[in-house]
Amino acid sequence: MLLLLLERRGEAVTRREILDAAWSDVVVSDNALNQAVRILRRTLDDDSRNPAFIRTVSRHGYRFVWPEVTEEADDAPLHVATTANTSARSTDERSGDDIEALLDELTHEEPERDEESDPRREAAERLHLLGTREALRHLDRRPGHARARALLRDTRWDVPGAAPVPILGQPAPVRTTVELARLRLRRALRLAGMRWMSAAGGGAAAGMAAGFLGALLLRFGPGSTATFALFAALPLVGGIAGGLGAAGVGAGLAVAEMVIRSSRGLALVLMGGMGGLTVGAVTNLLARLAFEGLFGRDPSVLAGGYEGLVIGAAAGLGYALSTPTREGGMATPKGAARVRVSLVTGAACALAAAALGAAGSHLGAMSLDFVARGFPASQVTLDPLARILGEPEPGPITRTLISAWEGLFFGCGLALGMTRRPR
Repeated sequence: MLLLLLERRGEAVTRREILDAAWSDVVVSDNALNQAVRILRRTLDDDSRNPAFIRTVSRHGYRFVWPEVTEEADDAPLHVATTANTSARSTDERSGDDIEALLDELTHEEPERDEESDPRREAAERLHLLGTREALRHLDRRPGHARARALLRDTRWDVPGAAPVPILGQPAPVRTTVELARLRLRRALRLAGMRWMSAAGGGAAAGMAAGFLGALLLRFGPGSTATFALFAALPLVGGIAGGLGAAGVGAGLAVAEMVIRSSRGLALVLMGGMGGLTVGAVTNLLARLAFEGLFGRDPSVLAGGYEGLVIGAAAGLGYALSTPTREGGMATPKGAARVRVSLVTGAACALAAAALGAAGSHLGAMSLDFVARGFPASQVTLDPLARILGEPEPGPITRTLISAWEGLFFGCGLALGMTRRPR
């Protein structure tokens, strides 16, 4: 980042340009950029209020403003100037007075501010530099200690060499946990908003593709009486179902990557499952209310929360196994790596969906087939596809293979959307 600012010194470099250059392979929160700026300023002994080196350009980015910059050949000797940098002081010089002063700032009650301009977050980072364990010893039970401990716990990921900040067995563990969750959820919700639309778009596109291929098979399958109207209806239904499912699961995965930083894999499985459970249960409830109100029927076999839980957890597992475990970042693999992530996630969803189908669950196409059989003139029947698979009408084989097909497309589309770098 410093190199980028130096190369473009004199001009304002946008935050997006810095993020794309310094974190090209992973999506991180704004805090990562803010932390890098703070480290540079501490190293350069710069003052954010009256900067001599790095100036903040409001609502834009940063600019390197020190005029005396010289360039030398790579083989020239490097002359390192000695600066009075407080972060480079030896441990012997770090007195308890420094820690007490920073703890006073850390526990000071003031209105919520964004991370970049929050002095309490910088105070927490400086305390880690002075010594995490010593800071915790001084913190003890002073007023505001729960929020202070939560900030120390959150910032330890941003300061190399910081010691662990335990919560269990310490004063006010419940309140500290609540404060930590609030800090991370605030950041996670902002980032999840960047990701869930891409995930929903990927799921919708995959659903439309699966619906189109399904329409192709049903239109030209043995004994088919369907018309070309299927090529409009099935992609539409598939796109809606895939988009809704991916929006729920994708939101869970995006939140998991930011909130649960020390157990990423488990968090992805749990939060993916919870996202799928939520959207599956809500969709099932709305569908049943609609059918009962309009047609007097209760389509109880429609997929719901249980199916969403299983598919969402499988998507989280496949995504966790195939993406880097960078703490605090959202993976954005490129090229072949992105294709691999998509295929692994799709395979995991396909296996889960096949198991559900074999156990009797009705996912997208099977639910649609069940509803269509209540309307004698309907052209949406899976009988032609069942005949291709050797069954006179949809049975266990048809249900299992169709479910696996849907799971494969859903997982691939979800992963492709999740790994798209937001702009």
